[in-house]
Amino acid sequence: MPKNPNVKRVLVIGSGPIVIGQAAEFDYAGTQACRSLKEEGMEVILVNSNPATIMTDEVYIEPLTTKVLEQIIIKEKPDSLLPNMGGQAGLNLGMELDESGFLAVHNVLLLGTTAKTIRKAEDRLEFKETMEKIGEPCA
Repeated sequence: MPKNPNVKRVLVIGSGPIVIGQAAEFDYAGTQACRSLKEEGMEVILVNSNPATIMTDEVYIEPLTTKVLEQIIIKEKPDSLLPNMGGQAGLNLGMELDESGFLAVHNVLLLGTTAKTIRKAEDRLEFKETMEKIGEPCA
């Protein structure tokens, strides 16, 4: 995918605290995404309730809720949101912000995937139907 010249400030949703029994790869993926975005010359804003992931220009160590994200988006005015580095927590929050219309009102582009694709992957029946349409077996 070619670089979108309109993307200059990216809000990355982190995965939250790492607890026993929870995989840490989403936290690692989020920090690597921040590094890669910065290497491309973008400003990166990270929201994560895990203080171990400080690898960006601005960090908000806040609870991962839609209310907190809305306040940060209003203050920081990012042009894009990367929800899929935060695992399920990030995807759920990104979807809530998109479905409520908040992202559209504030001209924030969802990066990494579309809301339609997230819905299709999250809905078991829709996912099964999609796999069957392309001839893939699905449990």
